[in-house]
Amino acid sequence: MLAGLDPEQREVATALRGPLCVLAGAGTGKTRAITHRIAYGVRAGVLQPGSVLAVTFTNRAAGEMRGRLRQLGAPGVQARTFHSAALRQLQYFWPRAVGGELPRLLERKVQLVAEAAARARVRLDRNELRDVTGELEWAKVTQTVPEDYAAAIAKAGRDAPRDPAEITGIYRGYEQLKRDRGVIDFEDVLLLTVGVLQDRPDIAEQVHRQYQHFVVDEYQDVSPLQQRLLELWLGGRDSLCVVGDASQTIYSFTGATPDHLLDFRTRHPDATVVKLVRDYRSTPQVVHLANGVLAQATGRAAAARLELVAQREAGPEPAFTEYADEPAEAEGTARHIRRLVDAGVPPSSIAVLYRINAQSEVYEQALADRSVPYQLRGAERFFERPEVREAGVKLRGAAVGGKNDAMLDEAGRDGDLAAQVRAVLGWSPQAPAGSGAVRDRWESLAALVRLAEDFARARPGATLRDLVEELGERAAAQHAPTVEGVTLASLHAAKGLEWDAVFLVGLTEGMLPITYAKTPEQIEEERRLLYVGITRARVHLSLSWALSRSPGGRASRRPSRFLTGLRPGSGRGGGAGVVTQGGVERGSAERGTGARRRRRGPVRCRVCGRTLTDAGEIKLMRCEDCPSDMDEGLYERLHDWRAVQARQLGQPAYCVFTDKTLIAIAEATPANEQELSVISGVGKRKLDRYGADVLDLCAGRDPSGEPAEEP
Repeated sequence: MLAGLDPEQREVATALRGPLCVLAGAGTGKTRAITHRIAYGVRAGVLQPGSVLAVTFTNRAAGEMRGRLRQLGAPGVQARTFHSAALRQLQYFWPRAVGGELPRLLERKVQLVAEAAARARVRLDRNELRDVTGELEWAKVTQTVPEDYAAAIAKAGRDAPRDPAEITGIYRGYEQLKRDRGVIDFEDVLLLTVGVLQDRPDIAEQVHRQYQHFVVDEYQDVSPLQQRLLELWLGGRDSLCVVGDASQTIYSFTGATPDHLLDFRTRHPDATVVKLVRDYRSTPQVVHLANGVLAQATGRAAAARLELVAQREAGPEPAFTEYADEPAEAEGTARHIRRLVDAGVPPSSIAVLYRINAQSEVYEQALADRSVPYQLRGAERFFERPEVREAGVKLRGAAVGGKNDAMLDEAGRDGDLAAQVRAVLGWSPQAPAGSGAVRDRWESLAALVRLAEDFARARPGATLRDLVEELGERAAAQHAPTVEGVTLASLHAAKGLEWDAVFLVGLTEGMLPITYAKTPEQIEEERRLLYVGITRARVHLSLSWALSRSPGGRASRRPSRFLTGLRPGSGRGGGAGVVTQGGVERGSAERGTGARRRRRGPVRCRVCGRTLTDAGEIKLMRCEDCPSDMDEGLYERLHDWRAVQARQLGQPAYCVFTDKTLIAIAEATPANEQELSVISGVGKRKLDRYGADVLDLCAGRDPSGEPAEEP
């Protein structure tokens, strides 16, 4: 059961008693570690399959966990999402706790929110309705009641999609409508389960008898409401394993917070903390760039960042490409993808990732032009989006009857096709404040306006009818069904996935970080989005940006600030925060002291300054290909001395010092214990046993010749 696990994963698998916190970097095999832990516990008789509840955030992740557990011989373990587990319990206990059947679950709350808005005399268009619905969901998962909503968003620094007083009225009316109609929503499932477990100790006791051990994946994404439910499930017990990475917190807008992960040791002083930093997904080149992005991070999550150590063989360096304009960026990306596909990389192993869904259109077109199949994830195809379809209807109508439209005639008096499109769509160049569906709609229409501008530039004298025909041809070409295709997705939708080749596009100021990210916390979440995007790549990674929006435009854009110090010619960025190294920290009760293990910062090459991730390079304190200033004579003396020590101790030579450590000593020629102690491979025990001899050799003196005694 433990075969094939690395030392840290093995620590996870065998830590079966007491609280356990697994800090798992991207690509470090966290699912493998926790599923082997559950299966090992079942095999060892410590865990009963039916008493284990593993919870995660998506049905896909829960299904993957169940599949792995079945393969490992633990098919009876429950692996569910928070909502699925809570709904199951609520359905079972509702007749006993309240009486009758559980109210009907509302699959889509938008219609009820619309009715509540109408009753509150608030007019909402379709996109505003989506944003307000999302705002009510945020309020509920943060356990905010209608009366406290205005104060809560002010405290959180959150931009409301409408006036807070209006949302309060809609929120109050929505809750009343649900009560009147006997329905509940998905957030109510968690709230009601919390209520039942709080108010009925007998039911809580039955749940405690059923579930003895809990595992929570993606713990950095837990909301306050989910954390409260977890605490009630535990009932004061500490048989809990949580897994997460604060550097992958990218859903704070939904109420997720890494605070529960970062505070785990505070709440559970006796917890064992295991850090997984061996990256099995990406090449050293990709890992180095990912580490570099986080090295410049600030804030609480950055203070506990994990420095990944690549385990794969070397691959190509990440490509940084600057383009004159967005169409050129899309065409260059499609051209590169075409080369990869022709070289044998399956299209399904390639992804193009961007900040917002409205960026997809130009890449959809560029890939279609090169006959590269693609598939969109997490969004409709551009021409299938409701606002784009609606715009198409308006443009077709204007193309047919526009001669009788005075406003349209005025807009097109100078032959300005884009002005006509703006007039038809009622689009303003001024972007709406904040994020959400209203902003998404504006971005989609902005993409249509840009397309009209590009079309008019390419075909002077083109009419609105010509543009409508062009849009129809593009839509038809991109509606072709695809089975095997390049993935087009937003950075948020890419979380949890991976590809052989990843293209991160549109990396400019105003897009990443996005314009409406204002506070330091919001800026840092944007940085983490880039980190998530980079760590999706296994081998090939391309990062690109365009200096202007359209051909011939003013080159006023700047590359994302997150690339400073990482892309060629941008200077070297300064590090920040404290790096969390791989390994194990025992709980204070087990260690006999509450003191934590000393943390070290990133190891940098002493020649070129690059952050080192390869274990061999870390020992040498330099890149393998950087010039060596090793004292050859000293190395030979150290080598001969090591042979004598090993022979007299009856141990292999590497048990004294490895070859890499000897090289590092011969390069550094330390003059005292302090200088010797900082060399990787020279710990306190070896410093005490061999330090005097090594320093004598470095100084050109003969050592005592006495073998070090075995302690």
